[in-house]
Amino acid sequence: MERGAVVLLSGGLDSATTLAIAIERGYRPHALTLRYGQRNEIEVEAACRVAQALGAVEHVVSEIDLRTFGGSALTGDIAVPKGADAPGDPASDAADAEGDPAGDAGRIPVTYVPARNTIFLSLALAWAEVLDASDIFIGVNAVDYSGYPDCRPAFIAAFQHLARLGTRAGVEEGRPFRIHAPLIDLTKADIIGRGLELGVDYGLTRSCYDPDPAGAACGTCDACRLRRAGFAAAGARDPAPYRTAWRD
Repeated sequence: MERGAVVLLSGGLDSATTLAIAIERGYRPHALTLRYGQRNEIEVEAACRVAQALGAVEHVVSEIDLRTFGGSALTGDIAVPKGADAPGDPASDAADAEGDPAGDAGRIPVTYVPARNTIFLSLALAWAEVLDASDIFIGVNAVDYSGYPDCRPAFIAAFQHLARLGTRAGVEEGRPFRIHAPLIDLTKADIIGRGLELGVDYGLTRSCYDPDPAGAACGTCDACRLRRAGFAAAGARDPAPYRTAWRD
C-alpha cells in the first residue's frame, strides 16, 4: 500500500532526484518548497515544474523570510563567490563529513544559510504530523557537497531522534518518524545517473546560486561547478541554460 511522505523540493537536481526516488519506493509524495528570501527565486519556479512533471500528490510553496537574519550570500548582502573565489573541490572534503565539517574556520562557505535544513525539516515535520505521515525525504549529500554542517549523516540522525521526541504523534502514538536522505552517500555523478534511470528531466531543474533574471546559470559559482562536474563525470549533457561561457 502506498504511504504518504513529505518531500522537500528546492528545484535543484538533488531534490528532483529525491522526489523520483520517493515515488519509486512507493510513497505518495507531498512536495514542500520553501520560499525563504533566497536570491534565487528561479528555483521556486523550477520546483513547481518538477513537482508537476514527476507527479507529486500535491505541492505546497510556503513562505518564510530568512533575510530577517541574513548571514549568508543567499539571504543577505554578501557576494556569491565565483570562479577562483569559490571554494575548492568540495568532494575532497568528504572525509570531514562525520567529524568537523569545516576543518578550519574558513571552509564552511558564505553560501551556507544558518540553520536552513533544521528549519526546513521542522516545517516538513509539522506537515507530516498533520498528514499522519511518518516519512520525510530530503536531498542532502555528504560527498559532493559544499561543506554545510546540516548535510551530514549525524545531523539527519539527530533530527530524526528530535522528531520522535518533540511531536504529539511521536509521544502519544509512538509514531516512528523517519528522515530519508537517499543521496547522502552518493557522488553528484551517481545522483545524476540515478535520476536519469528514473526519468528525471534535469532541464526542469535549476541549481545556480546567482542566476540572471531569465534563469540562466552563471556557470562559475560553487553550485554550478558541482553540477557541471557531476554531469561530466556521468557522461551526460547538462540541459540547464548558462548565460555565458566560462573558464575554470
